[in-house]
Amino acid sequence: MLSLLNERSREIFRLLVDAYCQSGEPVGSRTVAERMDLSLSSATIRNVMAQLEELGLLYSPHPSAGRLPTDAGLRLFIDGLLEIGSLASDDRQSLEDQCDPIGKSLPTLLEESISTLSNLSRCASLVLAPRCESPLKHLEFVALDPGRALVVLVTADGIVENRIIQIPLGTPIAALIEATNFINMRLSDQTLPETLENIKVELQCRRTEIDTLVHKIVETGLGIWSGDLDSGQLIIRGQSQLLKEVEEWEDLERLQHLFDELETRERLVKLLDSSCKAEGIQIFIGSANSLFNHTGCSMIVAPYRNRRHQIVGAIGVIGPTHLNYGRIIPMVDYTSQLLSRSLA
Repeated sequence: MLSLLNERSREIFRLLVDAYCQSGEPVGSRTVAERMDLSLSSATIRNVMAQLEELGLLYSPHPSAGRLPTDAGLRLFIDGLLEIGSLASDDRQSLEDQCDPIGKSLPTLLEESISTLSNLSRCASLVLAPRCESPLKHLEFVALDPGRALVVLVTADGIVENRIIQIPLGTPIAALIEATNFINMRLSDQTLPETLENIKVELQCRRTEIDTLVHKIVETGLGIWSGDLDSGQLIIRGQSQLLKEVEEWEDLERLQHLFDELETRERLVKLLDSSCKAEGIQIFIGSANSLFNHTGCSMIVAPYRNRRHQIVGAIGVIGPTHLNYGRIIPMVDYTSQLLSRSLA
């Protein structure tokens, strides 16, 4: 499509979309003229805008209004004309502070990362947590206060996850040690799904041979992991940020449709899964994907990697289509780099 535009048309189109991304409002010829280095009349600019409309890159929401970019126009702008800015030093420092893995569990690291990303971008943020596809290295039950125990899971990648389970009151420490030994003796360079399946089968076969209390501890400890196996856990934060952009009731209805979709999460997880198979930043705009069709929203997402440089998850933001792409794209990209560094 760019080949159909001469230099003047490209510049007018770029300035118009850039103005739209800053204001979210229709842009008129006078606004474009004020931003241009060249001295062009408003009439000339209106003629070019009309040509861009015929090409399907712009549209006018009302007869007397200025122009807005179509989803196809936004895609052309992002792919061919967008000038990516550098990340501001304050934003960089904030992300580095919150993505520092020292003293944090993986869930805490992910929560703090997307909360910071949401605040800085003023968008909703989301992360697809890593699946436990790495072989297990160690699992341990640690006594806490009466009736509770901590389950510590360590993968061969060095990822550590902690979860709390309920155990019968008066459970002796010896039973927790026995349950720990039972599981660790059966870890033979297997992934979590493989380990769970094998141990569950053995528990059924040896129910009478294993102490009832130890059996309950092992079964409960395994049960808290089994819910996250089919896909990585999805965490979404900052949805209220999207509401700040809403002024019209029609826009609120469209956003409510998106919120309903985010609640079910299944389609979003599939979309993020597909993003994990691609390299680099992925940008989904409006009608280009059924999830965001008619919502007036876009999603910017980037994958992150483990210490073996395998893509294990994705992080990104959801915001209005008039996002400041030049600022937010490097922000999402840098956050994914920091997460990759933390997991390494």
